[in-house]
Parts: sequence; structure tokens; C-alpha cells
Amino acid sequence: MNIDRFRGVATVFCIVFVLSLVLIPVTNADWAMFRGDPFHSGVGTGNPVLTPKLLWNYTTGNQVYSSATVVGGVVYISSADGKLYALNTANGTELWNYTTGGFASSPAVVSGVVYISSLGNIYALNAANGEKLWNFTTVYAYSSPTVVNNVVYIGSYDDNIYALSAANGVQLWNYTTYGQVASCPAVVGSKIYVGSYDRNVYALNVTNGAKIWNYSTSGGVDSSPAVVGGVVYIGSQDDKVYALNATSGTKLWIYPTGGAVDSSPAIVDDAVYICSASGQVYALNADNGTELWSYATGGSVASSPAVVGGVIYVGSDDGNVYALNAINGTELWRYSTRGGVASSPAVVDGVVYIGSNDDNIYALGVMPTRSPSPALSSSLFIVICVVVAVIVVSAVFFLMVKKKLKTKPQSPQS
Repeated sequence: MNIDRFRGVATVFCIVFVLSLVLIPVTNADWAMFRGDPFHSGVGTGNPVLTPKLLWNYTTGNQVYSSATVVGGVVYISSADGKLYALNTANGTELWNYTTGGFASSPAVVSGVVYISSLGNIYALNAANGEKLWNFTTVYAYSSPTVVNNVVYIGSYDDNIYALSAANGVQLWNYTTYGQVASCPAVVGSKIYVGSYDRNVYALNVTNGAKIWNYSTSGGVDSSPAVVGGVVYIGSQDDKVYALNATSGTKLWIYPTGGAVDSSPAIVDDAVYICSASGQVYALNADNGTELWSYATGGSVASSPAVVGGVIYVGSDDGNVYALNAINGTELWRYSTRGGVASSPAVVDGVVYIGSNDDNIYALGVMPTRSPSPALSSSLFIVICVVVAVIVVSAVFFLMVKKKLKTKPQSPQS
């Protein structure tokens, strides 16, 4: 093998090696923010949870309305006791907690940083130890943050939607609505989509917050939008589910439910899954809003459904966590807690993580396989992989060249 040919082979090996390492964390997708991703699909990957085995539960000091975020083998979730908790996914052991002092949102965890809103502050915390990195002060914030391209998008009860630098919390822009904003923004491309208690759904420019369009419903909108396939799906307290054109805001269809829709939709396989204060879980045709099926729980449902592997998971005020067949709505199982379940489930590695008003956080399903590593961000992981790959390939190249030089025929001596 000549040197040039070997260099080509080594280069290919390096590329394959680096890509295989970089893709390792993708095989076990995390649930990094409310609804799982920036566009709020509510859809997870991996195996569905078909048996509701209790793996562990962790008791906080008050009710748990927050939804869990699961990243790198750690569950991040807040409680009405005024604390944000980081728990080991394997056994529920507390790794650390941070006192916000009041009711807090569902967290987002991106690149080793936890973002969360509580009372009058939006916090950024070190995901490894809970150390505060920065906070931004508003009048009151309970919207869950969405973090995309180093920007934190979040609503506030001071009627504003904010864009903050994820690095230092500096305000980049704000847009003022005419009502409180509890809805969690969805971010797709150059737009963010969010609801307001002023009864409107807004589309704003991600760069400067300029309004692109708004659509008026007949009730407050604290449901968080899901944006899939160029359509915005969202609920309203006027008892309806809306589908709007994501580019223009034009109404595509409306579905009337029997109660206020505070739940946020999940979208998969041309179906919209959403719940209502009437206690119903609905499956609607994503194209025209036709009801495919509905399932009645025993209480009001503010929880937002998660869909994994053809199974829908959702909590109800009747104290149960339900698993339903996504095709026909048949109940597969239910798990009873001792309080209403307004928390929305996060499903990762075959485990459902969900909070309850009985002050507990539950892990239901099969045991996850990953160890907690909150300090290792995805970007740092990639850098380490690249460095290791370069070292390995360089070593192999050096040994091959050395071996070739040793075997090279010697010139006749004079």
C-alpha cells in the first residue's frame, strides 16, 4: 500500500469513526423541553411502555404540575414547593435541587444548561450541579421556555413574549400582547408561534419579534401550539381546537370539544391528539379535523398527551395516568396515583416520567440503561469524539509509516 492510498483510507476511516461517535447520543433521544422539541410535536422515539411497572417515585414538598425534562440520564422537574429537582433516571435519587421560591414552569435543558421560569424570574442553571448562571426578571413568568440557536423564547404574565440570549440572559427583543402569556412558544424556521390570554394566537419573527400574523379565538389561549407540516395546531378556552396555516394564519378547520382546551396537542401519522376539560382524549384527522375517536377519563384533562410507538400517554384529574392505543383509543393500561395528574408525561428509553398532585414524581416502565451525565453537553461530547478520532487515526498512520520504512529495501553500501 503506498502512502497516498493509505492516507485516503485513513481519511475515510476517520470520517466514519467520528460520525459513529457523534451519532451515539442520537440513538437514545432525550426529552429536552416541554412537548419534547422546539416545534412541540409531543412525539418520542424508542419502545413504548406496555406495562405500568413502578420503577420509583420521588416525594417533593408539594404538588407537581410541571412536566419532566429528561436529558443524559437525569430527570429535571419542578414542584409547587418552590424547588427544581434533578433526579437520577435509574433510581430517582436526588442529584441536586434549586430553590426558585415559588410555582415554576417545566424546564428546558440544552447544552448543559437548565432554563426555567418561576414567579418574577427566568433562570439559567448549570445542569450538573444547579448553580445559577443568570436570571432575568419580569413581573411574573410561568410559561415554559423554548431554546433554539442560543436564544430562549418565553412568555410572561406581564403580557410580553421575550427573546433572551441563552448565554447571559440579555434581552434581545420583546413583543407585547394584550393578555398574560402562559403558552410555551413553538419555534419553526424563522417564526415563533404562541398563544395569549388576549384570545389570540401569534406568529412572530424570531429575529426581532415583529408580528407576522395573529388569529383571534373566542377564549384565552394557554395551550401551547404544535407546528407540523406547515400547520399550527392549538387549543383554546373557548372549547375548541384550531388548525391554522403556519404561513398566513388562515383557519383550516375548527373542532368543538365539550370543555376548555388547556392541553397542548401531539401530532403524528396525520393525527392530532389533544385533551379537554370535559375529560376526553381526542384523536382528530390532521387534514380536516374529523374525529377519529375519543376516550373518556374520569376527570378534567389539562395534561398534554405524549405519543411513542403507537401508544398515547396522558394524565387526568381523576388521578390516573393512561396509556391508549393511538389507532383506536382502546385503553391499554392505567396507573393510579393519589392525586390529580395535570403534569404532561415525558417518555424516554421505555419509561414514562410524570408528576402528580399527590406531591410525587413517578417513573413507570422498564429500567433505562444510561447513566446520568448532565455535565457533558452534546457539543462537548462531539469535540471529545473528534479529538479521540484524530488521535486514534494519527497513531495508526504513524505505526503504518514506521512499519513501511522498516521494510523498505536498503541501498547497496559502497
